[in-house]
Amino acid sequence: MASSKLELLASKKAQAQLGGGQTRIDKQHQKGKLTARERIHFLMDEGSFEEIGMFVQHRSTDFGMEKQQFLGDGVVTGYGTVNGRLVYVFAQDFTVFGGSLSETQAEKICKLMDLAVKNGAPVIGLNDSGGARIQEGVKSLGGYADIFYRNVLASGVVPQISAIMGPCAGGAVYSPAMTDFILMVENTSYMFVTGPNVVKTVTNEEVTAEELGGASAHSTKSGVTHLTAVHDVDCINKIKQLLSYLPQNCEEKPVKLAYTPSDEIREQLATIIPESANQPYDMREVIEGIVDEESFMEIHPDYAENIVVGFARIAGRSIGIVANQPVSLAGVLDVESSKKAARFVRTCDCFNVPLLVLVDVPGFLPGTDQEWNAIITNGAKLLFAFSEATVPRVTLITRKAYGGAYDVMNSKHIGADMNFAWPSAEIAVMGAKGASEIIFRKEIKEASDPAAKLKEKELEYADKFAHPYRAAARGFIDEVILPEHSRKKLIKAFAMLENKVDSLPKKKHGNIPL
Repeated sequence: MASSKLELLASKKAQAQLGGGQTRIDKQHQKGKLTARERIHFLMDEGSFEEIGMFVQHRSTDFGMEKQQFLGDGVVTGYGTVNGRLVYVFAQDFTVFGGSLSETQAEKICKLMDLAVKNGAPVIGLNDSGGARIQEGVKSLGGYADIFYRNVLASGVVPQISAIMGPCAGGAVYSPAMTDFILMVENTSYMFVTGPNVVKTVTNEEVTAEELGGASAHSTKSGVTHLTAVHDVDCINKIKQLLSYLPQNCEEKPVKLAYTPSDEIREQLATIIPESANQPYDMREVIEGIVDEESFMEIHPDYAENIVVGFARIAGRSIGIVANQPVSLAGVLDVESSKKAARFVRTCDCFNVPLLVLVDVPGFLPGTDQEWNAIITNGAKLLFAFSEATVPRVTLITRKAYGGAYDVMNSKHIGADMNFAWPSAEIAVMGAKGASEIIFRKEIKEASDPAAKLKEKELEYADKFAHPYRAAARGFIDEVILPEHSRKKLIKAFAMLENKVDSLPKKKHGNIPL
């Protein structure tokens, strides 16, 4: 009874203090946006949310701020369950000072993050903020720094997920940037350090908020956002799906779903690889043929499309997948794909998600653009990430594995646990044509028919290297398997590796080439 009276009192007081708040809420709905509390309602299990800091108010007295007080000070914080699992959540309220961050709002968020780390549960931030509250000056800036510091301390300890559900500018974007996953809502959410007006003033560039920092820009050009959603509810549903593949914290394993073994032979895999080595195919078809039905959730689907990353399940086990994509740039590794994959590998390793690597890579993308944009350093990020990962790591080479890219893509030499190859796999320093032109240059040049001689030498080189059996003979490939048997073999491999224990040499931390 006392609790219901308290809630009624809070509701009446909030309504009195909001004044024109309902009008602002109505405008939000007209844009297809939910309120902060509605977002929490759709995210959390029914009746599970417990709010923390409902009566907190800001302490600022400058610029008439003492006359504008709102319960909660523009952010709703608390805990509850999502599909029965404990999570901590904060939702910024754009109807209160544009969701701007104050000293007290930062304190509420920091308290929530501290609880999440102490109790080993994910943190979900529903961000909708115009940045630091300018009426508070350095106090609001200090509040951001307090949050940033906790983002770093929580990194790799508990999953941190940020949903951008409105405009986020200035300091408001840096906290999401340090979390594990960022989701954005199309047409209603924006992220930028400096907005269009500042850009125009400083650089004289004319750009809209959508072009500068909308969901499309950050999901295709910058790679800042991992997933986009068509509206708020879609975004919340994707958060729930993402959580299902992750454990509560770094000391636990992802939840394993019940699975009944059946006939695991997948005949469709036998016909995916084209007869011509230069003809592309969609690696997603291989993924779909290997993983549990409709379990693949792709991450960063529209960014660096020459590599595919995402979560899936195999016999109920959560796994992370990294796969070259032959339909985009022939599946080569370049600056952007290396960064994308390295980040994903490290995320999986943080949270004990085993890795499956599907390889069809002709090498690294050549050219001045790549060299001048540090393909050396960025390619090394992926190499470093795989080498450092201690989770179960399984590789399947479907076709090409050439040059240094063979080493980088989770080869046995950098610590992969099990490496398989299809009979169509080619493991060599380079393709037969390029290799023959170098090795047999003199013979080809002196031949009466250089073209015919080149073709002859190509066949000779291919016969020696364009297959997986030389690598298998050296133990670099554990088994050459038929494509249709891939799922069966991988299920057994991941089951065998389930209790893998590995550790790195004692150190403060590695120095990944950033």
